[in-house]
Amino acid sequence: MGKKNNVTFNDIAKYTNFSKTTISRYFNNPDSLTLENQKIISDALVKLNYKENKVARILANGKTEFIGIIIPNFYHHYYSEMLNQILSTYETFGYKFLVFVGNENEETERRYIQELMAYKIEGLIVLSHTLSSSELADLQIPIVTIEREDEHVCSVNTDNYMGGVQATCLLAKRNCDILIHINSPTSPDLPAYGRIQGFQDTCKEQQLNHRIIYRELESQHEQVKSQLENVLKEVDSNYQGMKKGIFISNDTHANVLLNLLVRKYGTLPDDYLIVGFDNSPISTEAIIPISTVGQQIDKLAFEAVSLLVEQMNERKKRKPKPLKEPIHKVITPVLFHRDTT
Repeated sequence: MGKKNNVTFNDIAKYTNFSKTTISRYFNNPDSLTLENQKIISDALVKLNYKENKVARILANGKTEFIGIIIPNFYHHYYSEMLNQILSTYETFGYKFLVFVGNENEETERRYIQELMAYKIEGLIVLSHTLSSSELADLQIPIVTIEREDEHVCSVNTDNYMGGVQATCLLAKRNCDILIHINSPTSPDLPAYGRIQGFQDTCKEQQLNHRIIYRELESQHEQVKSQLENVLKEVDSNYQGMKKGIFISNDTHANVLLNLLVRKYGTLPDDYLIVGFDNSPISTEAIIPISTVGQQIDKLAFEAVSLLVEQMNERKKRKPKPLKEPIHKVITPVLFHRDTT
């Protein structure tokens, strides 16, 4: 049989002497066939120069191979790097991604999720904090969240508490006179609260002079810059002549703080040490490379997609076994000591 442009299931069936039903099973449920028969059909596809019609396959089995992603913003370099790492899993898992930026607006995110559901996504990855996990669970599709409240859905998070301990211990070893943690007000049910708790517990255990400064650090550069300018004025005034170790909530904000100090003093003063959190690219690209607690973003992304694919594959079985309880995976952070400490 010669090659032709549009090879159909009927052509493959004739070539292999299998029924069209068997050919369909090869594409939709290959494990139902013996390895020998899978090999026969696979060889036939090569010889016939078969080009899969994705649209026809979606219409036939309802499986789009699409995963939806909701992220809050692109201001924080962490999110752009996380998205980059998630998208790179296509080579491993073969799923495509539809991405929406929610901008921390509840109604916008609900509208985007309905749009994703209309595209028949098979699963959803959520990085935004806007909608509760109970609301997400009501969607009745496989869901994995990353670094957010996750009581009712599966999740992959960093061990934020350990990260807070690592950052604090690094600054303590540099013999700082005062340790300061700068963060937005954070709910204890969020994984990122562990950074605050880890800092506080370590300081108390080691009897270190410390302070936590809460500011509403939004996802807009000018607002963050203004807030951190005020923080620096306060710190300069209250701790003049003291060696100040500053642990700040993420690398994007650490870079803003660093830039403010460099603009004011021409360099990073000897009495200021800075540790960020994320290990997003900005930490190494900054004017002075920033010490940071690395979240191992590549592992977080891979584990999130892997966990989601496991759930989606389970649903495709004849007798799927739904999860009795959400699975929560935790990734160990890695401390990176760079020039700001």
